[in-house]
Amino acid sequence: MNKQSRQFAIKQIITHQVITSQDDLCRALKKAGFDVTQATLSRDFKELGIARVNAEEGVRYVLHTESEERRLKPFIGYEVERIDANESVIVIKTLPGRAQGVAEIIDSMHLPSILGTIAGDNTIFITPSSVEKTGEVLKLLRKFMMGPQQRVA
Repeated sequence: MNKQSRQFAIKQIITHQVITSQDDLCRALKKAGFDVTQATLSRDFKELGIARVNAEEGVRYVLHTESEERRLKPFIGYEVERIDANESVIVIKTLPGRAQGVAEIIDSMHLPSILGTIAGDNTIFITPSSVEKTGEVLKLLRKFMMGPQQRVA
């Protein structure tokens, strides 16, 4: 299994389970079909921005979403062709085959102003948490996806 699949599995495990040590993560990854060393995990942690933090349930590993967003931000702007909205739904048009990846990045931001996303091949529907939040979400998405060369309508 490749690095991308392994790192995706790490993100999924850390997001959905309380992982308190690298040994715990190694066991969870092994269950998922990935045999990794501690050195590989350390490199993956650094690349993914995973940190060990104190939480209510004790010390655990978490995915630092700011570092993930910062790492991906330069790329997703190139995937987006257009962003439109009405009073209650935001629609993002992407290059063919890119909508699901962009939607996953939006979902990973865990924005309280976004209720959810639905992605097809080149179209994403985003539902704000309320009609009043539509403009705020639209502005945030445009800012997030605009790079220096991008032109988003």
